[in-house]
Amino acid sequence: MGVTLTVMENKILVVDDEKPIVDILKINLEKNGYKVICAYDGEAAVEKAFSDEPDLILLDVMLPKTDGFTVCKKVREKSAVPIIMLTAREEEVDKVLGLELGADDYMTKPFSLRELMARVKANLRRTHSASGSEAGNDVMTFGDLIIDTEKYEVRKKDTAI
Repeated sequence: MGVTLTVMENKILVVDDEKPIVDILKINLEKNGYKVICAYDGEAAVEKAFSDEPDLILLDVMLPKTDGFTVCKKVREKSAVPIIMLTAREEEVDKVLGLELGADDYMTKPFSLRELMARVKANLRRTHSASGSEAGNDVMTFGDLIIDTEKYEVRKKDTAI
């Protein structure tokens, strides 16, 4: 049983009412080592943003129940989590509004997955360095035993000890 050092898994909340888009983003984010949480409307997005405490939010603008601009504003009232707006709305006024409401970045659909992954990494890197923590904190793994020295936490599989 060897010792491996792994990086902390960042949680990303993906919010879009189009399930195929959520599925594509989820597959690609997980392939890049991220844990993905999904929401399909604005109300669920706000709820999950506060309950699951993601490290980054990918947020569509046109959502049922509550639009993405309102979600962004509500999240920003209580959290500094990076938000990347993803939308088919490419008018300058929409981009400016999203950024003024607190979004950190804005991409229009259709977008390149490679560019999106680069923006996700850049926003997470900026957040980690601004908070004073290193991007990719070291975690020691011994088989199914995980030791996180920064959080003073030991886990066996998914169970905290």
